[in-house]
Amino acid sequence: MSKINSNVDVICQHNADGTIVPMRFRLMNEDGIYETYTIKGYRQILRKDVYTTPDGVLTDRREDVFECRVLVLDVYHTVRLYFNKITCKWRVAI
Repeated sequence: MSKINSNVDVICQHNADGTIVPMRFRLMNEDGIYETYTIKGYRQILRKDVYTTPDGVLTDRREDVFECRVLVLDVYHTVRLYFNKITCKWRVAI
């Protein structure tokens, strides 16, 4: 089970065909300092039914799910970004 953080800022690119490309995100750590992460690679999870992700998040077609690779201290980690199309808010599972 991953930790879900709803306070995440995301820089992304919106293409003319309606696709979203996440590029960077930042989180506030325990000390109140922002940490920025650059996304080195991603893939969008495309499902139309209601399902639970490996992070324990219940999603449906109103939410875009991105599996992203980030480099932290010379080690690649996989995180999931969730974009709600109705509220236009991002969440991250670490």
